[in-house]
Amino acid sequence: MSGDVLRVGLVGAGPWARAVHAPGLASHPAFELAAVWARRQEAAAEVGAPVAADFDALLSTVDAVAFAVPPSVQAELAPLAARAGKHVLLEKPLATTVADARRVADAVDGAGVASIVVFIRRFAPETVAWLDDVRAAGAWSGGSARWLSGALLGGAYSGSPWRQEGGALTDIGPHVLDLLDAALGPITEVLSAHHADPDLWHLTLAHDTGATSTATLSMRLPMRPTVTDISVYGDNGYRELVGRATPPQTSYAALLDDFAKMVHSSQTEHPLNVHRGVRVQELLHAVQTTLR
Repeated sequence: MSGDVLRVGLVGAGPWARAVHAPGLASHPAFELAAVWARRQEAAAEVGAPVAADFDALLSTVDAVAFAVPPSVQAELAPLAARAGKHVLLEKPLATTVADARRVADAVDGAGVASIVVFIRRFAPETVAWLDDVRAAGAWSGGSARWLSGALLGGAYSGSPWRQEGGALTDIGPHVLDLLDAALGPITEVLSAHHADPDLWHLTLAHDTGATSTATLSMRLPMRPTVTDISVYGDNGYRELVGRATPPQTSYAALLDDFAKMVHSSQTEHPLNVHRGVRVQELLHAVQTTLR
C-alpha cells in the first residue's frame, strides 16, 4: 500500500467491469486502479488503466484484486490471488460448483485476506433500511420475490456466454436467494423448483424460522422496466422492497467503504465475505438438485 491508498488490480473488462468496477475503484479515495488484465488485451485497453501483461504481472503490482469475470474463471484465479496475499473483491456466483466455491474460501481463509462478494443490492441504502426494519420486527410467516426482465434478450449483458448458459438462476438467483435468506432466516430446504420456458423459475423455500417463501425469476421475458420486488408478511403486517432506486455505482462505493475498513483494520469478517458466497452457492446447488 502507498500510504492509506490500496492499489487494486481489476480482472475482467466486460460491461460490468467497465460500468461499475473500473469507475468505482478509480474514483474512490481509498483506492487506486493500478492495473487491469483480461484475456482479450484489446478489451483491457479500453478500461482506462495500465494493462498488465498477464495475471502474474497484475498480482506483482497490487494489494487487492477485483474480479469481474465468469464464475469458472474466478474460481480458477481467485485462490491464486489470495495465496499471493491479495485481498479480494469477488463476484457472484462465486464459482460453478460448491466444491470450487469452497476452494476459493479455503484459499481466502488460509491467507487471512479480506474478502467481499459483490451482492450489490445489499449495499443500497433502501435495502439496508428494509432489512433492518424486517429483522427488528420479526415474526414473519412468509415472503416472496420476483425478478423478471428481458436482459438476456438484448442489451449490454446479453452477449455474455456464462449468463446465457446459466440463465436467471445463475445470474440473478444469487441476489434473490441472498435477500430471502437474510430477511426470513437461513434457508434450510428447497421445497420445490420448477423451470420452464422462457427461462422461468419458480422456487419454494423453507427457512429455519418456520417461514416459507417463493421466488419467481426470468431474464428472457420481453418487459421493460424490470420487475423486481421482495416482500415479507406475518404477525407484524407486510413489508415490501420494490425496484432498484440506488444505481449500482452508488452501492459499489458503499461496498468499497466497507472493504477499505476491513483491510486497514486487518479484519476478515463481513456479512458478505467469501463464506456468504459459499452459502449462496450451496443454495443454487440445492435448487438444481430439487429441480423437477
